[in-house]
Amino acid sequence: MLVKEFDALIRSWLPFDQAEKADSALNGLQVGRRDKDVRKAAFAVDASAETFRRAAGWGADLVFVHHGLFFGKTKPVTGALLGRIAFLAEHDIALYAVHLPLDMAPEIGNNAGLATRLGLVDREPFGMYHGVKIGLKGRLPVPRTLRELAGLLLGNPPLPAASLAFGPEIVSTAGVVSGGAPESARDAIDEGLDLFVTGEQSHEIYHESLEAGLNVIFAGHYASERFGVEAVGKKLAAETGLETVFIDVPTGL
Repeated sequence: MLVKEFDALIRSWLPFDQAEKADSALNGLQVGRRDKDVRKAAFAVDASAETFRRAAGWGADLVFVHHGLFFGKTKPVTGALLGRIAFLAEHDIALYAVHLPLDMAPEIGNNAGLATRLGLVDREPFGMYHGVKIGLKGRLPVPRTLRELAGLLLGNPPLPAASLAFGPEIVSTAGVVSGGAPESARDAIDEGLDLFVTGEQSHEIYHESLEAGLNVIFAGHYASERFGVEAVGKKLAAETGLETVFIDVPTGL
């Protein structure tokens, strides 16, 4: 499979067009390689030097990440950025990045993975960001305690600082927005949900959630955004026969 064929396939799976107006990231191919077949594709959350070293050691032809090298304004290719790009070029590894389209994908995205982990059904788009809803909301067919749900995401017992038990003890509805989206707690409040799940913690929503009676779980930015990366890798292997691997470089944040 050539890189351009890989690109076409990924674009057929993920909602690039829907995310375009909301996303400042460069989605798609960020660093190319020689015009050779891609036989081994590594998948990871971040375009870090450690990710690239492990990918090269495994023999990857291409690395697919959620957080790529280019967001927003253009910047000079110096320092760490130069080092990462130079490493990819030296080892002839292409870099492919997908940001919001991977969050939004209804079946193989980050929020789809979070919703599945929680057991949400009757899912609908949720969490407005620059005019686009990037998360999901739904209900639990069998209501569960906040502690049980936190355990699904954070382990048992859940980390006490990673959840705000301000809402009903028994949770029936929830909204999820992966990564750094604590402000979407306000959407959960407006829609009367029992629980909001995101990645990063925030001081700003503490009192609003307390006063509104909203439960919040901070699942970790990295941990909440590995679902889609892993899902795309598994789908690619199953449908094309390419060899894939997930490179786990957790930040703990």
